[in-house]
Amino acid sequence: MTLQRLVLWRHGETGHNATGRIQGHLDALLNDAGVEQARAAAPVVARFEPGVVLSSDLRRAMDTAAEFTKVTGSAVRIDKRLRETHVGEWQGLSHAEVEQGWPGALAQWRRNPEWAPPGGESRVEVAARAAEVVSELDAEHDGTALLCAHGGLILGLTGSLAGLPTACWPSLGGLFNCHWAVLARRPESPDWRLVTYNAGVTD
Repeated sequence: MTLQRLVLWRHGETGHNATGRIQGHLDALLNDAGVEQARAAAPVVARFEPGVVLSSDLRRAMDTAAEFTKVTGSAVRIDKRLRETHVGEWQGLSHAEVEQGWPGALAQWRRNPEWAPPGGESRVEVAARAAEVVSELDAEHDGTALLCAHGGLILGLTGSLAGLPTACWPSLGGLFNCHWAVLARRPESPDWRLVTYNAGVTD
């Protein structure tokens, strides 16, 4: 068994997203706009016809994936390894509050995937735990897998699977809410190729 395609779908907007607060492992809920985003994106994501669907155990991802289930009837497996980056002491803070408390640290975190916020984890660590999930799916499934997760995790996992040097990961940029990335393999190669990044229903 070997996966041929991987679709990485970010959750819809939350109140924290809308107000510029960093969520990390905080279990923020989708706001009304986020629910509408998920409802609009679900039928489009369904066209990938995934054979297996997994979600982070945080509600914003599970509720986004639930809209996919409403469209397709597909069951969703929950895996806590797909959680967003734990940002330690920054969870719940605005960017301005982080800058005030840790001058220059936010910029350092954005440009260096090996650097972790105080009490948190680095993007490299997040990508490693997410890659474990993909490796297990590889052993169990072929065709397409859909992972409903978070922007920071998707960025790190994409960079890792595509074989990009960690210094290049920040050049990918963040995904908008309810947008997705697609990686695929050629039949004769085990290597992942980045096919689509930051696609959405309005693109």
